[in-house]
Amino acid sequence: MDVILLERVHNLGQIGDVVKVKPGYARNFLLPTRKALRATEANKAKFESQRAQIEAMNLEKRSEAEGVKHKIDGLKVILIRQAGETGQLFGSVNGRDIADAITASGFTVERRQIILDRPIKTLGLHPIRVALHPEVIVGVTANVAKSTEEAEAQEKAGGFVGRGEEEAADLDELLAEVEAAVTPDEAPATDAGEPEAKKAKAEPKAKGEAKAKEPKAKEPKEAKAKQPKEAKAKEPKEPKAKSEGKAKGEGKKKG
Repeated sequence: MDVILLERVHNLGQIGDVVKVKPGYARNFLLPTRKALRATEANKAKFESQRAQIEAMNLEKRSEAEGVKHKIDGLKVILIRQAGETGQLFGSVNGRDIADAITASGFTVERRQIILDRPIKTLGLHPIRVALHPEVIVGVTANVAKSTEEAEAQEKAGGFVGRGEEEAADLDELLAEVEAAVTPDEAPATDAGEPEAKKAKAEPKAKGEAKAKEPKAKEPKEAKAKQPKEAKAKEPKEPKAKSEGKAKGEGKKKG
């Protein structure tokens, strides 16, 4: 189906462009929201006669959107929903829910201005685009949580916080409170106990090292193995003694 655009449409065209779209998209979105007209000869002539007025109105709406852009851009809204332990919602968050949350924050927007590719089905922080005007887009964060407390925890953590992470955060807070409650007089007592603990740990280690350094007793086999060697070493000495005595006897005869 051919239609004439009455305003800029993302990924489609600018004011006055004649574009071809699917019939369902035209009937369900473009025509009901007055973003386009059927591209008949009568409508083409009507558009050309009102073109200047349409463009002026578009410029005025754009200026209004630019005026509130800095107020809405970066806005964070909280949506409380029921969900399981894994963060899966029992249902979903759609464009109407987000539009209502932004309106509750003081800025009136319509569901058709929410650019949402698919419904949100998990807890956490979800970036959303909002079209204040076809040419003015701002970013909004939808903080989907099971309670206000969890929404604050997600804001600090930067995303969904599971049960384990919540317990760890609670433990850290408790330890911080305990440390803050310790008085200066109690701190040295803790330091004094440290050397004793270190000494107790060092004693078993020192005993182990001393035991490792003790020489091992020689086995009987080594003693037995040395005895034959010593005996063999002494045997050659006996002939030498006899030869010395014989030499002395010959000396006496000569005298």
